[in-house]
Amino acid sequence: MSIQWGRVLLAAFLMELVLFAIAVPLNLSGAGRVNLYVIPPAALIATFAITVWLGRRIKSKFVLHGVLIGVVGTLMYVAITRGQPEPWQYVLGNALKVAGRAAAGMVLAQRQGAGREISDDRSQV
Repeated sequence: MSIQWGRVLLAAFLMELVLFAIAVPLNLSGAGRVNLYVIPPAALIATFAITVWLGRRIKSKFVLHGVLIGVVGTLMYVAITRGQPEPWQYVLGNALKVAGRAAAGMVLAQRQGAGREISDDRSQV
């Protein structure tokens, strides 16, 4: 199977949208420094959840898809911020995006493998 670029782009976009939905209200309320501590774990959690959710229809290369979603999301963030220098916490957040997506890819691969085992067991009965 080939890489499903539509799902990669959609998942990366949704991930960035969720993170901006968290960051913008904090900045507008004057609590912008809180973003330094909220965004990195939110990046990990949001990326994992969105990848598992949208990745259900991916049929192969799960970890590769996960990593690509994280990399594309990071590139979107760099484009939006015009490559401005960021605090180390945001650099960590971007690394966590890729790690969260790779972990989600592993979960998807295990689910697909478990689904195949169950269907194989049923066919033997």
